[in-house]
Amino acid sequence: MGSVCVGRVKFPCVLLVLQVVFIALFAITVDYDDSAHATRGRSSVSKTNSGNSSQPANEPVSDEHEEQPLPKFYPMFQDVHVMIFIGFGFLMTFLKRYGYGAVGINFLLAAVVIQWATLCGGYFHGHGGKIHVSIETMLTADFAAAAVLITFGALLGKTSPLQLVLIAIIEIVFFSANEWVGVTYFRAVDVGGSMFVHAFGAYFGLTIARVLYSEDVHKSTKEGSVYHSDLFAMIGTIFLWLFWPSFNSALAPDDDQHRAVLNTYFALASCCVVTFAISVLVDERGKLDMVHIQNATLAGGVAVGTSADMMIGPYGALIIGSVAGILSTVGYKYITPFLTSKLKIHDTCGVNNLHGMPAIMAGIAGAIAALVADFDKYGYSLYEQFPARVPLANTTEFDEIHRNVDVSPGLGRSAGEQAGYQVLALAVTLIVAVVGGLITGLIVRCVPGLGQLKAHHLFEDESVWNTPDEEDPPRQEMTMFGKKNIVNESGAPLMTGDRTNGTNA
Repeated sequence: MGSVCVGRVKFPCVLLVLQVVFIALFAITVDYDDSAHATRGRSSVSKTNSGNSSQPANEPVSDEHEEQPLPKFYPMFQDVHVMIFIGFGFLMTFLKRYGYGAVGINFLLAAVVIQWATLCGGYFHGHGGKIHVSIETMLTADFAAAAVLITFGALLGKTSPLQLVLIAIIEIVFFSANEWVGVTYFRAVDVGGSMFVHAFGAYFGLTIARVLYSEDVHKSTKEGSVYHSDLFAMIGTIFLWLFWPSFNSALAPDDDQHRAVLNTYFALASCCVVTFAISVLVDERGKLDMVHIQNATLAGGVAVGTSADMMIGPYGALIIGSVAGILSTVGYKYITPFLTSKLKIHDTCGVNNLHGMPAIMAGIAGAIAALVADFDKYGYSLYEQFPARVPLANTTEFDEIHRNVDVSPGLGRSAGEQAGYQVLALAVTLIVAVVGGLITGLIVRCVPGLGQLKAHHLFEDESVWNTPDEEDPPRQEMTMFGKKNIVNESGAPLMTGDRTNGTNA
């Protein structure tokens, strides 16, 4: 009884202590950005010029106060927010007895991560002093949450809530460090986060799945789906599919943002069509597989993420989406079973197929797009697209560019050098994800008292959640004809579908 009580209070105590730590760190190190601050934002200048009136001043306000990031970023932030809390959550409800865990723990992890990622991102990218929060930092925190939720997909139903919270806390440190190196030192361009978010989250999670591998997973009969759970998962699919253009374009400026929306839109459309076709072709009975439709139809959004704001052309987006649909569908059909049986990597949601391999494809596509990027395609916006290609300061080339676009001195990279750094950023991301996942997996495996799940609790809500009372369990009974019939405890016959073998009882 004592151990049960200890286990009962450990999880809420960890969450409450964690929240207190967040409150303390925010109080010490976080403040509003100038655009949201009462004494530094545009509204304060208007109030000063108009006698503290709530109406805009008659006098013109200086240009430095013209920017209003809330109208610009907030609609797309809300789209991304819906993806994080509804899209990812419901996409993972396919498990027949783990729906509460899929949506509920997704909710919890995202809420924890957006606070912790705000702090970690600020510490890595800050230059001393306070972390200034804005709609933009809210977006980047949501992107970090996406990486953790991708990792959650690989571990779905096999880890306790306490283990997942610990994984999220450690992962964000590795995530922020990797993203800081990629953006600050490599100057890699990855507007949709395919490398820094999708590839990182997928291979971080797959590495942990390998470390925590147990033969009990294969013995469980609860991992499969049923008709209504697959239908719920499709809700997540549709939300993600609809809002993915916002995910890939939210932080892009001006025409880059418009281009990213268009490219993602077309990549998703072509990916959807090709996935439906390939799903039928790879099925032994020539039927559609709901697993493919739930997941592979989204791979185009991942695959075009790195190059979404680049001049790849609408036809290029269609090609990328089509190839991603093939790659992801084939991955679910053939690569996932191989990883499980040969490499002992059990990937519950198939994140390798939706996020991992398409993200690698995105990194390669981005490097190719950077390699062929030139002045003819971009004009002077080439140097806004690839800031590292801006010439060094105090040069004739820089002065000419600066007269046409407002850019800071860069590194004077060539197209080939930029492409090389794009590939380097992808390679380093994969290395950091695997090493970080290995370290995190060993910690979670070796630290006692984290609520490790027993074999009979895998893919099961009941050990963590209060669940509604279920109907009497079915049992088998012999009939007068000597055949077995499925009945409940009261003797009434039950007709149940068996999704595993496609027969009716």
